[in-house]
Amino acid sequence: MTDQTGRRYLDPKILNRITRLDVRARTIVEGFISGLHKSPYQGYSVEFATHREYVHGDDIKHIDWKVWARADRYYIKQYEEETNLQGTILLDASRSMRYGEAARDGRMSKFDYAATIAASLAYLLQQQQDAVGLVTFDTEVRRTLPPSSHPSHLKLLLHELSQTEPDRRTDVSDVFHRLAEQIPRRGLVVLLSDLFVDLDSLTRSLQHFRHKRHEVVVFHVMHEDELEFPFQDNTLFRGLEIEREVLTEPRALRQAYLEAVGRFLGRVRRLCAMNGIDYMLMSTSDPLDAALASYLAFRQRTALTILGR
Repeated sequence: MTDQTGRRYLDPKILNRITRLDVRARTIVEGFISGLHKSPYQGYSVEFATHREYVHGDDIKHIDWKVWARADRYYIKQYEEETNLQGTILLDASRSMRYGEAARDGRMSKFDYAATIAASLAYLLQQQQDAVGLVTFDTEVRRTLPPSSHPSHLKLLLHELSQTEPDRRTDVSDVFHRLAEQIPRRGLVVLLSDLFVDLDSLTRSLQHFRHKRHEVVVFHVMHEDELEFPFQDNTLFRGLEIEREVLTEPRALRQAYLEAVGRFLGRVRRLCAMNGIDYMLMSTSDPLDAALASYLAFRQRTALTILGR
């Protein structure tokens, strides 16, 4: 597959024609990986603990050459933990994520786009023999699949994604706090949502994950219409999570709407930055490799931080 062909198959409109989520995820990941000269992905998470003196038979790759330069003696790095990553994907399955599902222009709904990212990340993690789990939520946890690296687990996770129907409102005030306590050990938490929630509650919830020493990545999924407000003629807007309708002339509202969206996005970016959380805004029109590139860059930074490089 050439790079140009690979990128063509990362277009959401083209991917939307692939109905099977497993094939779609594999297409994205393989197309993306084929365009990399060298993946920055690090499959192992290690935490340095102490040194001990080298003895015959030790693997020389663990020798700390900086210590040798100072002490003129060989010392081996010992690690507190050397294990594969454990990742948990949190997928918003509330009704607002359904926006775009009736589109006739080939674009994905927010939920289909987010589910495709979730499936692609799960596929990538399993390719690296890491454990991955899934939580779908709205006002409560809809379904939980604990992290596993077993090959059959990916099929179960993809089946769950394909069977999930977004419904009800979004409320993370209790859901995320419970999840932060339930995830058994430190790992990676990936949130996929439009973040149409109370931002103060979201801040406290994400802080809880960070307090538990989880690394957190937020993929903020918005529909292209929500970001650009392209409507021209008189339009009837219906609430997806509230029972309300508004008939209006959208051109008169566009400037005020875009300013409000800009303030909202700015608040989300700031709360993530202040809490050491990686944030990426994703439009449903963006190529799916952007999500994978962001994730891989995050993993590289995390690995280098842990390794003290």
